[in-house]
Amino acid sequence: MPGATSLLEQNVSPATSPAAGTQVADVLASPTATAVLPENTLVQPAPRPTFLAAIPANWRPNRAWLSLIPSPRSTPFTFGYLVLLLGTSLLIRFGSSKLTDKLLAASSTDAHNMARHPFTALLTSAFWIADGGWLPYAVIFAIAVAPFERRFGGLRTALVFFSGHVFATIATELPVMALIHTDVLPHSAGRWLDIGVSYGFLTTAGVLVAMLRGRSRIVGIAALELFVIGVYVTDDPATLASVVTVLGHACAAHFGLLVWGPRLRSVPRIAR
Repeated sequence: MPGATSLLEQNVSPATSPAAGTQVADVLASPTATAVLPENTLVQPAPRPTFLAAIPANWRPNRAWLSLIPSPRSTPFTFGYLVLLLGTSLLIRFGSSKLTDKLLAASSTDAHNMARHPFTALLTSAFWIADGGWLPYAVIFAIAVAPFERRFGGLRTALVFFSGHVFATIATELPVMALIHTDVLPHSAGRWLDIGVSYGFLTTAGVLVAMLRGRSRIVGIAALELFVIGVYVTDDPATLASVVTVLGHACAAHFGLLVWGPRLRSVPRIAR
């Protein structure tokens, strides 16, 4: 119908003036109106909603907190180590008890293994968590290892981590071996299960505390010492294993604080 066409063209004119744009916006806002766009008008597709867009704003995680989570790009050593620990923890939980007991016994850095195959025991003992509780260690690694890696890089993190693990193990197991050899301790004391990653992350934590200044360093040292003591008193303090472990924790923490800390204090932060 010519009249209808003229009326439509009169109501919806090309969007070449502000008034025309306002009319088109009013038509689009109306739930019952039908919009007629001019020819050769490009319509941009609506952006696809992201995952976070579907979450209420007050529920969304802060980007600053998300950046602290270990990732394969920002902290490859920490992330890869946690993946490895998750695998061994799942093996302990769901694998054959006969197989896992054999693997743990061979990986233990007790006096018996340290006398027969020290290198294998030192290497493999750091890849297991005794109780299989992976999640608490993931939090500890995010606090004590990932910040170290962001500052110094993956290679230096691995060096400090494993040097602390080896130093604390040797410093505590050699006296036990000597006491067993002189019959001060029974030979059964050389076969207790000694595995875990605590010596490594306490060393990196000690370095991070050494990086602090002023009162923050004092608070950090106090927190580090309280952590070592707290682990000891909540374990079984009367046993030889707990005594050796707390000495190893103290050696690792102070190795990072007093040996690695002063050496790394002047090392510049790696570029990102």
